[in-house]
Amino acid sequence: MSKINVLLAEDELALGMIIQESLESRDFKVRLCPDGQKAWESYQAQKPDVLVLDVMMPKKDGFSLAAEIRKIDPHTPIIFLTSKSQTEDVVKGFGIGANDYVRKPFSMEELIVRIKAQLDRLRTRQSQSDWIVLGKYEFHPTRQLLKLADTETPLTARESQLLQMLLQNANDITDRTLILNQIWGSDDFFNARSMDVFITKLRKKLQDDPTIQILNVRGYGFKLVC
Repeated sequence: MSKINVLLAEDELALGMIIQESLESRDFKVRLCPDGQKAWESYQAQKPDVLVLDVMMPKKDGFSLAAEIRKIDPHTPIIFLTSKSQTEDVVKGFGIGANDYVRKPFSMEELIVRIKAQLDRLRTRQSQSDWIVLGKYEFHPTRQLLKLADTETPLTARESQLLQMLLQNANDITDRTLILNQIWGSDDFFNARSMDVFITKLRKKLQDDPTIQILNVRGYGFKLVC
């Protein structure tokens, strides 16, 4: 069974390391980020199973980070760590899309129970029908996974969005400008170059099934052949 992947954002380094070490000793996999901006970059690089976010952080606070994540990911559980007890802060967090709060100081047992409870709730909402067959692969848009036999490959949020959009138009052309506007927010030159990089990444992750191709239809867009 794979380890639970936790993205932990905590600007108090000593506390963050204690939480990281405690979770890892209980067979979790933890990425510790010292501020909200680094946590956002880490999330974009690889989507975790659960996010544990301090509310008060430099560069990007927990509320702002959660709001950014919820724009593209409505499902991954978010648990806030906070020393605040004001009702309005709790209400604000839940309004943004948080799933739970843990108030400092807390025991590791409490945090672990809350993490597992959120993941159990998420799993009950996700049925096997969420898997989409793609040649020899299976694709799970919600969990952002590609599966080949018993091997699961994680996708970034943007890779998953891109593959899902291509699948919606499988064996037909997906307009390049439409992809850029819907996923990147604009069709400028730099976003176009970024999209080309993500297409290359998807091709590499799908290379074990030669019947699947992502074709570049010059001047129009891309075609997923499957």
